[in-house]
Amino acid sequence: MGAGGGQINVAPERTMMSNTLRPPAVAGLFYPENPAELRAWVRAALAEAPAHPPARYLIAPHAGWIYSGEVAAAAYRCIPPGIRRVLLMGPVHRVWTPGLALPTVDAFLTPLGPVVLDRAAIAALATLPGVTLDDLPHRDEHCIEVHLPFLQSVIGDFTLIPAVVGGASPAMVANVIEACDDGRTLILVSSDLSHYHDYDTAKRLDAQTARHILSLDDHLVGEQACGAAAINGLLYYAKRHGLGAELLDLRNSGDTAGTRDRVVGYGSFALRPAA
Repeated sequence: MGAGGGQINVAPERTMMSNTLRPPAVAGLFYPENPAELRAWVRAALAEAPAHPPARYLIAPHAGWIYSGEVAAAAYRCIPPGIRRVLLMGPVHRVWTPGLALPTVDAFLTPLGPVVLDRAAIAALATLPGVTLDDLPHRDEHCIEVHLPFLQSVIGDFTLIPAVVGGASPAMVANVIEACDDGRTLILVSSDLSHYHDYDTAKRLDAQTARHILSLDDHLVGEQACGAAAINGLLYYAKRHGLGAELLDLRNSGDTAGTRDRVVGYGSFALRPAA
């Protein structure tokens, strides 16, 4: 058992047998579509990322890899051995959902192959307050997809619980984490930080946001991080279970592959049981 306890029981009557795949929406746009090129990119990014102690609770960015992939790699390097499942939560960019939306498909497809969903867990989570089954918010959403090739490369075989978070409260998100946190599940929140400020302004704002995250302040807003709702839920859960946060990397697109007049901020964080 991990930091959480009281995992919910599966409700078989809610299981939906769709036998379908969610195809890639941003392969070739946000990350390489060619499998060999993709694997080489992952190897290089992981090799250059700084080493940190293992952590099962992570926050990582989700922009195009040339902009945020190196920052995200710092989080992926923290993934401990023995992970068998990933709860991956991120914001809705295209189709709003009032709480958390989970898909009904059987797998998410990437250029490296399918990532099978934990359908039994998804069916059980759908009984929680604020959680719905809805494929539409996932169809064109990139915040989950861009992490999957890295996770496939680092973990290998695992099952996935992908959740997009719209208007969910921190308590709603924390309840989902609680239900999934069995000691062998990676909890990964997908979020970028500030958007479209000049370089110096973004550096200042993102440093402030990082301080809020490190202090487990679960009152972030969308202007600070597009995944604020999911981050707030993780921080709420962290306070409930005595986790502390560490900053792994903090940069923006002006540091990686973009101009410095309008940048997007990226941060990677790890949360672990406090000493």
